[in-house]
Amino acid sequence: MENKLFYNEILTEHNMFPENKREIEGANLVLEGVNPSCGDDIIVSLKVDDNNVITDGAFTGSGCAISQASADIMLSMLIGRDKDEALHLADLFFKMIKGEASEDEIDELEEAGALRDISHMPARVKCALLGWRTVREMFGVQA
Repeated sequence: MENKLFYNEILTEHNMFPENKREIEGANLVLEGVNPSCGDDIIVSLKVDDNNVITDGAFTGSGCAISQASADIMLSMLIGRDKDEALHLADLFFKMIKGEASEDEIDELEEAGALRDISHMPARVKCALLGWRTVREMFGVQA
């Protein structure tokens, strides 16, 4: 029960008060992510410096609470990390959503680990993965 409460608190907080849902100026990577099965549609914008470090990131668009919260959590985690670290975290998130991640890998995902139970909700998996998939595609990795 405590896990579900934690999940609901994290999801609600990031959905109601998204820190990273905004426009940013000077983004050098911008990509739209669409989930045609439910209509979620976001645009992820990143500022990446010459050392491949994500110095800022944001998203705009609309979607369900899960897609919005997941994108917000993702960006909070990725800002300040380099491309390789970002892709590593995306890989772990995909692994967690597939139900294949170890407890240590889920711990590495910090707050994003609160979305682990999405793996038991097949209709919501694409929602949780939308932002992460979009970032992977930005960096040339097919999801």
